[in-house]
Amino acid sequence: MMKALTLGGATVDIIASVSDDEIERMTMHNAITNFLLLEEGKKVDAENIETHTGGGAINASVSMAQLGIDVSCVVKLADDIEGQMVLKRLEEKSIGRQWVLSNADLPTGCAVMVSSHVRNPTIFVARGANTLLTPDEIKPEMFKGVELTYVTGLSGASADCFPNIVKLAKAAGSLVVANPGIRQLSSRTQSFWNSLQYIDVLVMNEVEAGQLVPFVSAKSEIDAVHPCAYSDDAKLPELLKKGVGVSGTMMGLREFTQIINRLGPERLLVTNGKEGAYLGTNAQIIFCPAQKAKVMGTAGAGDSFASTFASFIGLGKGEELALKAASINSASVVSVMDTQSGLLTQDQLVAGIEKADWQRYQSYCL
Repeated sequence: MMKALTLGGATVDIIASVSDDEIERMTMHNAITNFLLLEEGKKVDAENIETHTGGGAINASVSMAQLGIDVSCVVKLADDIEGQMVLKRLEEKSIGRQWVLSNADLPTGCAVMVSSHVRNPTIFVARGANTLLTPDEIKPEMFKGVELTYVTGLSGASADCFPNIVKLAKAAGSLVVANPGIRQLSSRTQSFWNSLQYIDVLVMNEVEAGQLVPFVSAKSEIDAVHPCAYSDDAKLPELLKKGVGVSGTMMGLREFTQIINRLGPERLLVTNGKEGAYLGTNAQIIFCPAQKAKVMGTAGAGDSFASTFASFIGLGKGEELALKAASINSASVVSVMDTQSGLLTQDQLVAGIEKADWQRYQSYCL
């Protein structure tokens, strides 16, 4: 049985479902931002309020446990009701708790989600204990015998642990998979850049990849816009046509992949929401379409995709099976409101792959 370790955040998620007539959506016409509007001062009757565990490291650990992996996690909790709820969830799923730190001075992380007809919940987050992990708490013995190390987003000052985590994991011979958050990338870009040499698989969404592009451009000889490196074929996937980046600084996905690959990660995985995901290697870019699902909530979709892909790669299942399994699992997760009850087993994923439509699955040579 493969041994894995996840590191990152732990939260208790409170999910409130509000009926369509109690909440309004406003879409900006000159921007890409949408807003959900609630009446000021009104006590809103929720259709349902549920409490679940969540957070990147906990979601990934549960995902891996569902796949039959011997997984432990490194998270920081307080000695409070929420912390006890997280510990109980780990026990339920037989997830190792030997590296859980339960002595935080701030409360266990908590998130409140308001879900409505748009099924893309607004999330209020009090990160609490998740911000208090320190570099000296990351011990070499944590990584002994670990075949897969999965690092999720690290909040606040905890992000200072990232270089130590990936360096120790790599030295221990572990497959190192990193899925940093946008705040970590924006506040500690240079530190992250210096740590790429220790990462085997880098996972980010399209917005996070765009956040890195100005820095990548400044560090490389490529600074021009490369909207499409293949052809004018209108059927090309979105990111292969437009590239990644922020306003004024764009880069072709091919060029971005090549630069990241040269700095360490052999695989770059960029997710793009309901369109699908792109896997870049030193030989090709593979596009894997998202599977259709009745969306009940988008929280946890990225965690399920990345952790499933990492697990299948660690198990030696190959890139195609890893991508397709990740796509099936994330589609299952968005079909429920919480971040974990939709996670599938290996047998369920294989069955789902056999039934799914993969016509748009395509590889493109670099």
